[in-house]
Amino acid sequence: MTATGSRYRRGPFREGDRVQLTDPKGRMHTITLAPGKQFHTHKGHVRHDELIGAPDGSTVTNTAGVQYLALRPLLSDYVMSMPRGAAVIYPKDAGQIITMADVFPGAVVVEAGVGSGALSMSLLRAVGETGRVHSFERRADFAEIAVANARAFFGEDHPAWTVQVGDLVEALPHEAEPGSVDRVVLDMLAPWDCLDVVSQALAPGGVLICYVATATQLSKVAEAMRDHGTFTEPEAWESMVRGWHLEGLAVRPQHRMHGHTGFLISTRRLAPGVTPPLRKRRPGRGYAPQEDESGSGTGEHAGSSGDDAGSNGSDDGGTAEQEWTPEALGERVASPKKMRKLVRGVVPPTER
Repeated sequence: MTATGSRYRRGPFREGDRVQLTDPKGRMHTITLAPGKQFHTHKGHVRHDELIGAPDGSTVTNTAGVQYLALRPLLSDYVMSMPRGAAVIYPKDAGQIITMADVFPGAVVVEAGVGSGALSMSLLRAVGETGRVHSFERRADFAEIAVANARAFFGEDHPAWTVQVGDLVEALPHEAEPGSVDRVVLDMLAPWDCLDVVSQALAPGGVLICYVATATQLSKVAEAMRDHGTFTEPEAWESMVRGWHLEGLAVRPQHRMHGHTGFLISTRRLAPGVTPPLRKRRPGRGYAPQEDESGSGTGEHAGSSGDDAGSNGSDDGGTAEQEWTPEALGERVASPKKMRKLVRGVVPPTER
């Protein structure tokens, strides 16, 4: 059986293929090949017909004599240039998630927070046709864009992927039998709200990995994992990538780098009835678990994305109540107008 999308990843360029053109200064332009069309810049144009039928890795010269290198974009290139309304998980973090969560061929994976589909495509690559990726997204417009992006990359709908618009906490118990899920990846504002349903769905030894943007989220989800009692001691990290400038003897780090994009935190599901071992290292002095309104110390609230969850403070001199929203965490939020434009651009009218 041919793997989904593999026939679009090799061979001569065909009509409908996405091609990445790189100019002599290293600037990249991504085009979709169509007979009779042209790619224009302020320095001439390239006819698509010159590329259709040419082998991958060819060069083409425009009408002004500028030479371009033509290659099929890698997945890492594609996710950074595809249409998106939500911020994407960078390739450096997607690679960490696939490896550190040990996403294997045939695995059953639950993903919450599809965004623009960047991580979904990496998960689908990892599980293959014999696996399953069940993605949940609260926003229908994000889901539409993610599905369109994945279809454009694979060339068809991936048979292992199901995208459901809705709340993970409400939907997962109806979609997954207890202990039937191998891996869970949460990319959302308040992943601690989902620990109950995730714990029920995960198989013993299964991996939960969360991607969060801020240290406050990281701290809260770590404490919630510890307090839950069904997970191992969590581990957290971040990755930073620094490119190098290579030109003659001028071999040095580049001035710009991909610094902090997000934190990753992972834990594993314990067998039913097993109590996690006591921590060997005591927390520092002054440590106290955050309490919710009932004073239980778990910090749990209802919902899956944290839109209605907050850190509760008192009105008598305490910290004011704050909502876990993208704006509060410093994220850029796409306007409704931009989202409508993106959906019109990537989703055919018959599928809206």
